[in-house]
Amino acid sequence: MSSNQPKRLKNNTIHAFFQSNKKESSTSNVDSSSLDHEQERPEPAITTAITTVGVMLNEEFDINSLERDPGKRPQIWMYPVEKQDEIRRTYIKLGPYQFYLPEYPYSGNEGNRRRFQYAWFSKFPAWLEYSPTKDAAYCLSCFIFASETNVRFGANTFMVEGFRNWKKVNEGKNCAFLRHIGGHNSQHCVSLKSCEDLMNQSAHIDKVMQRQSSVEILNNRLRLKTSIDCVRWLAYQSCSFRGHDEGPTSKNSGNFREMVKLLANYNEKVAATVLDKAPPTAKYISPTIQKEILHIIASKVRNKIREDIGDSKFCILVDEARDESKKEQMALVLRFVDKIGVLQERFFDIVSVKDTTSLTLKHELSTIFSHHALSIDNLRGQGYDGASNMRGEWNGLQALFLKDCPYAYYVHCFAHRLQLALVAASREVILVHQFFSKLDTIVNIVGASCKRTGELITAQQAEISRLISINELETGSGANQIGNLQRAGNTRWGSHFSSVCSLKKMFSATGSVLQTIISDGANYSQRGDADSAYTAMTSFQFVFILLLMERIMGVTDVLCQALQQRSQDILNAMHLVSTTKQLLQNLRDDGWNSFLNDVNLFCQSNEVEMPDMNSTHKVGRGKSIHQPRDTNITMEHHFHFDIFVTTIDTQMNELNCRFNEQTMELLTLSCALDPSDSFKSFKVDDICTLVEKYYPADFTEQDRLLLKFQLQHYHLDMTKHQDLCHLSTLTALCEGLTKTGKSKVYYLVDRLIRLILLLPVSTATTERAFSVMKLTKTRIRNKMEDGFLGDCMLLHIEREIADLFSTDSIIDEFYSKKKRRAQLK
Repeated sequence: MSSNQPKRLKNNTIHAFFQSNKKESSTSNVDSSSLDHEQERPEPAITTAITTVGVMLNEEFDINSLERDPGKRPQIWMYPVEKQDEIRRTYIKLGPYQFYLPEYPYSGNEGNRRRFQYAWFSKFPAWLEYSPTKDAAYCLSCFIFASETNVRFGANTFMVEGFRNWKKVNEGKNCAFLRHIGGHNSQHCVSLKSCEDLMNQSAHIDKVMQRQSSVEILNNRLRLKTSIDCVRWLAYQSCSFRGHDEGPTSKNSGNFREMVKLLANYNEKVAATVLDKAPPTAKYISPTIQKEILHIIASKVRNKIREDIGDSKFCILVDEARDESKKEQMALVLRFVDKIGVLQERFFDIVSVKDTTSLTLKHELSTIFSHHALSIDNLRGQGYDGASNMRGEWNGLQALFLKDCPYAYYVHCFAHRLQLALVAASREVILVHQFFSKLDTIVNIVGASCKRTGELITAQQAEISRLISINELETGSGANQIGNLQRAGNTRWGSHFSSVCSLKKMFSATGSVLQTIISDGANYSQRGDADSAYTAMTSFQFVFILLLMERIMGVTDVLCQALQQRSQDILNAMHLVSTTKQLLQNLRDDGWNSFLNDVNLFCQSNEVEMPDMNSTHKVGRGKSIHQPRDTNITMEHHFHFDIFVTTIDTQMNELNCRFNEQTMELLTLSCALDPSDSFKSFKVDDICTLVEKYYPADFTEQDRLLLKFQLQHYHLDMTKHQDLCHLSTLTALCEGLTKTGKSKVYYLVDRLIRLILLLPVSTATTERAFSVMKLTKTRIRNKMEDGFLGDCMLLHIEREIADLFSTDSIIDEFYSKKKRRAQLK
């Protein structure tokens, strides 16, 4: 044996070992030196690139957020070997990436241009994919079981490069897709069969060799079912999963394990299979298993929401907030009309962002859209707050999306507008501004310590007992509850109204606490501040403005609560704004006498001295801008016109400025579809103008011609239909059309109504999501992973969807996701 033979054997690769006999015979006459030189030749450049990418994927990729776009995703053989089967299963569960576009781009020569057809997905639903970035078709099953060797030898059209020769698709028997499928032994059919075999773990050789009995399988499923029920309940209630010490000697091993013990106490079968009675390789209680179960349920919820949207249009509601760990989180809510005509607003995800610039937010949103095959071309509405990074005309988030889709109209959140109007109104009138400053001072003094809060509660109890004894208060379940003074905040919706109402309700008790501080205060500063606050609170002007703000904000609070309802349509919101303005105008014109009478009664019951309304109003020393120039006015004139009328006018001016929708032609034309008052506002010309100007991409030229005649029939039918003629909102009309089957008759009108319903009203749903975030990610749980946080929030908010999935379906999903040691089927 020559001395160089060991070196040659050592350097042989697995590919060289399995070379064909023909190749061996052809190279048998080559001397060993030349053979050694050939085997030591470096691999082609593609190998170096593949190795580099493989190292990168080994360090950075996330199994729960794999790239789905066929034109952008790495090949399976680029991933670490030990992760490839798990990645294959994940892609199989996700299914083919069948991206919908209203119009696919053309390609080819100028005189023979063709494009991809969406109908091809229905002909080849199991494997056909489309990449919007490459404008090419791919095969999912071939991609999943592609090898580096096949790619090198040219079998990479439907795996790496993508197919774009659309002319060859419509050639009958010579169709390129049919030729790709080939016969039973083709690479495509083998890959398709390999996908089926991979998901059928029960038929794998290791499971066949170590077949478990049916009793063991049932015990495994029962054990996993217990863990699933615990994960569901904890996520629904935003409770923590793990404990500080989960060891066997721990007295409190965390909510998850303690709940498993609790379920075991009530079920002997569960007790015989969980915790210490479970096999070491299938306990299903580790933190990794808990997160995996949670992610499976959350993924099913997202897939259900995505399924409900389908290929229809949708709207996004986006807001950002800082969590407990000082990270910026962006919440995404999808607004759409489902198949039965019901307007939905569904929380979809929360994403951590490095900053809140518009480019960063758009990038993260585009990543979510791409992963779930949501086309930006289907975006028909944007709802944000009034921050500059959101509403900026040139570089704001809404402007960036408008560049990609010019029909994604932006609407500033109505609830934010109302809050801005209330805050502005509380500052513009100087006397009202001074009132809220004094109100904040009173709240701060009374709530400065636990002792004073206790005194306030005691005073309330005594006051309530006194009023009940003289029959001025009714008793009953939930009545006469004791609370605290509320603080007004510029960013908290409805907080000004709550603060005013709380002081009015606890006026006497608050005065008692202030008097106690005046007499028993620890130092002169406390006594002096309390005396100033008590003097201000018991003045007639303070009481007058207190009751006035309660009356004004009581009217606007109805609008505030309505705007925070889920699935509110924009036409109904505009009606509520109009009625609010009308009620304030009525209060200004006809409400003075009744209001002054209420002030007199309140002053008498709380021993507040009232001035003589016919006496001359004294403006005090010096001159002030807000004081009237005519010094010969009565007290009634001052309170009536300088405070009552001026405050209402300021509030109405702010509402007119913030809700001046007459300048927005889109909403003005949309009012023609309003069904209230038996379709009183119905105008065919306005509706046709609305379609031609704002929704040309959703209606063809033929549709627009037909719409005019369809609207005429629609109007006559609706006004005579006993179930539809009395509807008052656009949301109810859309549901009624679907329920009665009229949506199929007037399908163009139904399409337009659904588009109008997508226009957002408020971002209240995102604000609720942030409230859930505060419940979930607390100071103790401030190190939660972003994916874990999003899954917990999704199950808490969309629990009615999560309840649709049976435990058996979750177990099957869990079993098929990766290779398991214990059999579940």
